[in-house]
Amino acid sequence: MKNFALIGAAGYIAPRHMKAIKDTGNNLCAAYDVFDSVGIIDSYFPNCSFFTQFELLERHLNKMKHSPVNSENGCSQVLDYAAVCTPNYLHDAHIRFGLRAGADVICEKPLVLNPWNIDALMKIEQETGKRVYNILQLRLHDAIIALKKRVDEAPSDKIFDVDLTYITSRGNWYYTSWKGDERKSGGVATNIGVHFYDMLTWVFGKVKKNVVHVSSHDRVAGFLDLEKARVRYFLSINEDNLPQEAKAAGKRTYRSLMMEGTDVEFSDGFTELHTNSYIKIMNGQGFGLEEARGSIEIVHDIRYATPQGLKGDYHPFAALECTKHPFGW
Repeated sequence: MKNFALIGAAGYIAPRHMKAIKDTGNNLCAAYDVFDSVGIIDSYFPNCSFFTQFELLERHLNKMKHSPVNSENGCSQVLDYAAVCTPNYLHDAHIRFGLRAGADVICEKPLVLNPWNIDALMKIEQETGKRVYNILQLRLHDAIIALKKRVDEAPSDKIFDVDLTYITSRGNWYYTSWKGDERKSGGVATNIGVHFYDMLTWVFGKVKKNVVHVSSHDRVAGFLDLEKARVRYFLSINEDNLPQEAKAAGKRTYRSLMMEGTDVEFSDGFTELHTNSYIKIMNGQGFGLEEARGSIEIVHDIRYATPQGLKGDYHPFAALECTKHPFGW
């Protein structure tokens, strides 16, 4: 049984990490968040120590080192892993904290906001002897694994035509939260798209050209020229961009991956991907800093690119009008 600390316990993704820790037979000793709406912890680790002040979490972890056993929850003095589920702009700092606390770190996507943050974290890995792992769950999805096999077995000179469309509707709250602040979230491409870019480069190879056609507060569209594919993509958080059939069905999310005119279905099968990611990490097969680099470089380049407008080979949805104000006005 390994001991975990969870940094960022009140957000949407944190319960998936709690479940993964529980399902892999491990123990959550300590959790932290500035918000205290964390009753979900009781469903997994009711004896977990919880803190809303970072200094108290640090003090607690230091005390663990000097106590044979914690009398309240039975934890040994060793912190094995720190799981990071905080806002994107805090990942780098919290990963550093976990490493210097003597733990391996498991971090949600995006690992960091800038490629050079990865280089700095590699140095801290060397200093501490600990590892950083990123949750790149689409690499473990059965449909994506099958897609990669199909691409790998194709003729070496085959270049696939791919369209990626992902629309996940967000309300007005989004623009008031840290997610609506590009300095904190990295913008739409980083916040909702980084794991898709990782999947695309894992399946189709490295980026040769990265073109941005449209980029705004609620969408991004562009073209990626990869080693084995020409990819047009469109990502949006605006429900107005949903296809009519999705609206008619009352859906607020639309996900489509078309290759050579054929739909690659991967809407299902996400339930256990975090647990499977943890199992891989425990078995020494987790995705480390270098595996995360490609997608971080892509979203960084998209963030600072000058949109070219509707020129060249652009995604059909790129022509949709931008009608929703960032604050819903």
